[in-house]
Amino acid sequence: MAAKFVDIEEQHPTQRFLDILGESGRMLLPIEGYEKKPLVTLEEAVEPIVEYVPDVKRRVYFAKKKCAELSPG
Repeated sequence: MAAKFVDIEEQHPTQRFLDILGESGRMLLPIEGYEKKPLVTLEEAVEPIVEYVPDVKRRVYFAKKKCAELSPG
């Protein structure tokens, strides 16, 4: 039987906060060089960080699922 992903965030909604007082307010330099990289799938893009970010593959699954639900087509 195939494994089923369970979206924990849908089961237990959490509130997110932003500590605006902790923000420096300084301007950051733009990221350069990304426009020279080839376009890849989201799964391929996160592959280098899989061992560092817990549940990143599960998050990709739900991001794509939610994106498809919002797609007008």
